[in-house]
Amino acid sequence: SFRSPSKKEPTLNIQNQTFNTYKKMSADVTLENITVKFDEFTAVKDVDITIKGGEFFSFLGPSGCGKTTLLRAISGFQEPSEGRVYIGGNDMAGIGPNKRPTALIFQNLALFPLMTVWENIAFSLEVKGVSKKERRRRADQLLELVALPGQGNKMVNELSGGQRQRVAVARAMAAEPEVMLLDEPLSALDLRLRQHMRTELREIQKRAGITFIYITHDQGEALTMSDRVAVMREGLIEQVGEGTKVYDNPATAFVASFVGENNAFQGTVSVVKTEKVIVSTGSGDLEASLGEDIKLSVGEEAIVFTRPEAMRIVKRNNTIKNVLNSKVVYQEFEGNFWHLILDLKNGMKIKMSQINDGSTQVYEEGSELKVQIDPKLAVALPFGPLAAE
Repeated sequence: SFRSPSKKEPTLNIQNQTFNTYKKMSADVTLENITVKFDEFTAVKDVDITIKGGEFFSFLGPSGCGKTTLLRAISGFQEPSEGRVYIGGNDMAGIGPNKRPTALIFQNLALFPLMTVWENIAFSLEVKGVSKKERRRRADQLLELVALPGQGNKMVNELSGGQRQRVAVARAMAAEPEVMLLDEPLSALDLRLRQHMRTELREIQKRAGITFIYITHDQGEALTMSDRVAVMREGLIEQVGEGTKVYDNPATAFVASFVGENNAFQGTVSVVKTEKVIVSTGSGDLEASLGEDIKLSVGEEAIVFTRPEAMRIVKRNNTIKNVLNSKVVYQEFEGNFWHLILDLKNGMKIKMSQINDGSTQVYEEGSELKVQIDPKLAVALPFGPLAAE
């Protein structure tokens, strides 16, 4: 069973020399037109991307989108049907997993229950014929690195979920990889512990300087930890960028609906301005900013996306743009936010969020409200598939 971290849980406050001992030259990873097929099914389609050395890079997407298949192609467990994988500029064709400068951390961590913590960490060194004394010394160094000093003699089942996660990272680093591959390693942990481990993993990565390639369906993990994020759908990469760019300037309707919460208003473009458009929707005419590098024409189908936090309640709408008449369906309390579920005149339901600053009003079911969508924070994108609920 896992427990949430307590105030006594050690944090990463490690001497730089320990990190420098294991700080290796991290490698670029280039995926050149990678396609992976299984009979008639194409799991990954023509992925072409370079991950920089020392970067924390995440592949984000729903289950079955191809992100784990890509990770297997990088690690050598899956041969691409087309394309090339380069690590540190070297073509990996024909090179097996055990010969690549990578280390893979599995979803279930795969620690050995009958070994002590230090024996787990030093297992790859034992296989290489390193002496027991040297194995123990290097295991202790790595325990310092992951903020578990003095824990080497414990058995794995004596550790918390977060501690086991750190041991898995230390074991992977014992092989001195240039690229660390992580396949949804936090998915089995409870919410509080996952949030705690995000910070721990990111701190380890920054101090060690190793390239991290992280697979997740959890947008919170991807946005908080990553230097860049690639959002995937059905084997394709829809957008690559920093977390703020992916969140604030989604490139496609799928990205807008998958990354964070969004209200989607479908309609037809009626007016095109320099950096704005007006879209005629079933809820009225909505003015929105054009997404970066997005072009729309009059008469084209489009979707206006607006975040729940980018809306506000107004008293009158004589001169204000993007005002919607609504009724309160219900109100949710989430500690730091109040969420209003609103019913529009055309039957569409939308969500609006207000920060809990102590002055937020509680509305009864059926209360009529005028709600404004901030035109600067609304984004218009071409019509396309949305993420599944």
